[in-house]
Amino acid sequence: MTTLRIAEIFGPTIQGEGAVIGAPTVFVRAGGCDYRCSWCDSLHAVDSAYRDTWTAMTTEQVWAEVARLSGGVPLTVSLSGGNPAIQDFGPLIEMGKAQGYRFALETQGSVARGWFRELSPLILSPKPPSSGETVDWDRFADCIARARDAVTVIKIVVFDEADYLWAREVAARFPNLPIYLQPGNHTPPPPDAEDAAIDMDGIMARYEWLIGRALSDRWFTPTILPQLHVLVWGNKRGV
Repeated sequence: MTTLRIAEIFGPTIQGEGAVIGAPTVFVRAGGCDYRCSWCDSLHAVDSAYRDTWTAMTTEQVWAEVARLSGGVPLTVSLSGGNPAIQDFGPLIEMGKAQGYRFALETQGSVARGWFRELSPLILSPKPPSSGETVDWDRFADCIARARDAVTVIKIVVFDEADYLWAREVAARFPNLPIYLQPGNHTPPPPDAEDAAIDMDGIMARYEWLIGRALSDRWFTPTILPQLHVLVWGNKRGV
């Protein structure tokens, strides 16, 4: 029986970013990550210091909570973290898809899984220079290969000029994958806060800059989106 470390399960709400933005969604946030990004906005699901707030749940227990929250009506289930790819969500995906649910997963692309091929979509979010992390491109490419024919996209958070130029390099490296850009949230919530102040003016200024920067370069490939949930709810957790 598969046991999963779960930081939180919540919804239904809407997906706030990326390829399925706006879609009604239940979120399953896994506990644990192999990265420590400098601007992480989900530290409560990343840092082992918060391990005592994570819950060990069987696949059946996780699925029961998803079904309860959604009222048994199929929708998108978003697997996030932390890095959900470090745990085995394959049985959960199989269980949910049998009931008509759709599964999306976001990962930095550091761990490849055979069950990526069951996702719709697989969202690969390589971390730019501002994160302080370094991408292993061989592992990243393996994630793409494991996904086979599943819809796979790239999403990059951009904080500054260096991140923007890096995003262009990533797009050139993987020209066949759709790419989504979003401005970084430079006021992430503290891990133990249910709500926190947010510099909305700063976020929107960064979003306007990112749009202008891409258009001035005649770089028309990416879809440039805000974090919709941040615009609606700020840094409040669980929505």
